[in-house]
Amino acid sequence: MQYREFGKTGCKVSALGFGAMRLPVIEETGKVDEETAIKMIRDAIDAGVNYVDTAYVYHDGESEVIVGKALKDGYREKTYVATKNPVYFAEAKGDFEKYLDEQLKRLDMEYIDFYLLHALERATWEGNVLKYDMLESLKKAKEAGKIKHIGFSFHDDLDTFKEIVDAFDWEFCQIQYNYINTDYQAGREGLEYAASKGLGVVIMEPMLGGRLAVPPVQVAKALPDTKTPVEWALDFLWDQPEVGVVLSGMSLPNQVADNLVYAARSYKGMVTDEEKEIYLNAKKIFDTMALVPCTKCRYCMPCPMGIDIPAVYEAYNKTASEGMDRAKECYEKIETNASACVQCGGCESQCPQHIMSTELMPQIDEVFSK
Repeated sequence: MQYREFGKTGCKVSALGFGAMRLPVIEETGKVDEETAIKMIRDAIDAGVNYVDTAYVYHDGESEVIVGKALKDGYREKTYVATKNPVYFAEAKGDFEKYLDEQLKRLDMEYIDFYLLHALERATWEGNVLKYDMLESLKKAKEAGKIKHIGFSFHDDLDTFKEIVDAFDWEFCQIQYNYINTDYQAGREGLEYAASKGLGVVIMEPMLGGRLAVPPVQVAKALPDTKTPVEWALDFLWDQPEVGVVLSGMSLPNQVADNLVYAARSYKGMVTDEEKEIYLNAKKIFDTMALVPCTKCRYCMPCPMGIDIPAVYEAYNKTASEGMDRAKECYEKIETNASACVQCGGCESQCPQHIMSTELMPQIDEVFSK
């Protein structure tokens, strides 16, 4: 495993971090396959991974519990644990502390190494964090020893990102970034800005919700077969000196094994000038066919009408990347599709990508009704 200095925290983090948002699930129950998940996390730690990331809402609260179980038997001492306060649920002062204490119980730990305010955007920054004085709560939690390092994860525009970075003495941040999202949300400029302020930077969505792990045919053709698509995506990030730890939401044991191999041979400056041109070309191709920027995080779920929103968007995107026949085949397998949308807007308020589902669902219904 390769390790990197993590901003001004004084910590060294593994190049690969274990993201516990997409743990293996038992198909019949929809619950996490706990035994497999714990083994995957421990196998990663045995191979040198020392950063495990979870959040209050992942897997409907199961993720934190399973991470806590995985880090028993001596694994806690080998690992930095990161989790996130669900600031968007706050309705009063004191809610920050309520959720933090609940998370410590779920994890069964005395403290959390890296604690983030989750999925900040302007609305939650002003309407929750500042309104309920959560920055002061963060300071007090650190003074009390409940958390060691203070950070935030982010889903909004660059100007908002810079404003938040400058508003507090953060130690680290977490941004969505990959070779497609170089100028989206915080993007490359945000990455450099945070690093210039001494923040360690965690990268999420390196595979864009899996869309770069199995890219559209045209994008795949633009990537030489000297590496797998996953390796191309990860190397793009590890090449950059501002990047600290890259999170991968691993769902299968073979994904852990493969990513460990890729991480072991990673280093800053590893991408050649020729490869940089390959990334630019692949991005141009992808951008021409990316109809909806859904990453399948499922924050929009459950839909009150029973629509599988990420599945609808996946099928719709296939109209550009794989053709209408294949897209229709996928769409027809969705039990409750776009036609059931009543434009309630509940999903829009939860979407980190700010997808306007109330506008898109009728359009998608029309496309597939032809």
